[in-house]
Amino acid sequence: MGLTDTIARPRAAKAKASPQASGVPALPLDTIIRGDCIAAMRALPAKSVDMIFADPPYNLQLGGELFRPDGSHVDAVTDDWDKFDSLKHYDAFTRAWLAEAKRILKDDGTLWVIGSYHNIFRVGAAVQDLGYWILNDIVWRKANPMPNFRGTRFTNAHETLIWASMGEKARYTFNYRSMKTLNDELQMRSDWDFPVCGGPERLKKDGVKVHPTQKPEALLYRILLACTQAGDVVLDPFFGTGTTGAVAKRLGRRWIGIEREDDYIAAAQERIAAALPLDESALRTMQSPRSQPKVAFGTIVETGYLTPGAVLTDAKRRWRATVRADGSLLSDCGHTGSIHKLGATLQGAPACNGWTFWHHEGAGGLAPVDTLRQTYLLATQP
Repeated sequence: MGLTDTIARPRAAKAKASPQASGVPALPLDTIIRGDCIAAMRALPAKSVDMIFADPPYNLQLGGELFRPDGSHVDAVTDDWDKFDSLKHYDAFTRAWLAEAKRILKDDGTLWVIGSYHNIFRVGAAVQDLGYWILNDIVWRKANPMPNFRGTRFTNAHETLIWASMGEKARYTFNYRSMKTLNDELQMRSDWDFPVCGGPERLKKDGVKVHPTQKPEALLYRILLACTQAGDVVLDPFFGTGTTGAVAKRLGRRWIGIEREDDYIAAAQERIAAALPLDESALRTMQSPRSQPKVAFGTIVETGYLTPGAVLTDAKRRWRATVRADGSLLSDCGHTGSIHKLGATLQGAPACNGWTFWHHEGAGGLAPVDTLRQTYLLATQP
């Protein structure tokens, strides 16, 4: 499958029986389950979740407290939930929750796990041992990392995310076109720049961070937009203060959180209650060429997105062509044809994708005429 394909399940073709009708317990949708993540996942039905995002304990193994050069204390992760007696105990815990995650994920579901150098390599080995198939490792490069106050190492300025499917040949959702659109028509890379969570987004109580490792909503926004569709169920077994739930609600996804700390649950509930979902039209996203409905270039002309007489060029402005009333093009050198045929003729090529070859002058400069097709689709889809 090529780089420009979306690997997505056709949602219209999937008729879903209600859990009650099939005898399967109903999922606790849009709910925080209080308790241990492994026990809570065991109570969920098999093959019931579309995506899992996991931000497990990093097992930081911090030795002593850390202070800045001015003597102020560094608010690091010192909570009991991040402490394990040994690497052996941490590995057993990791394999247990990953095994339950694999049981409850649908066959076309995916897993995301985030971690630091303390744990991500051990987690990655367990992911592979349990039969997941790693699709990408993503580097989250922090725009504002905490300095290395002791000056004994490089500043630790990134975390790593693992994205995995259920197996080597498993289908999965990847909204390639949405990611390219989000990235100004460039393929989205595997190195992502986001600042550490701060400002009004950072939850605080009495001036103190509610959670030491709260993730930025922008990070979850990109992940959910890339790998889920509206209505999909996203599970977060280490829910914390509810970043996954808040973003899922905004994007029209269903969510399930698992958390054992009461303070985090209270903060998450308040935060998600205040999250405003996007309206339906805003949730429509760019589609891949494989999954989108067929649209003729003439339709773009008929509906006024391009008017007869408009001038198109290639991206480097080597060739110019005028749009005619029937949707054909007339080049400056006298050649005529469809957007595809004329593009191939001018280049001396056997074929041409006219949607991406021809550009129109938009508000921000030259843009492929495919952007007009996508705009048309967003405006006309039911």
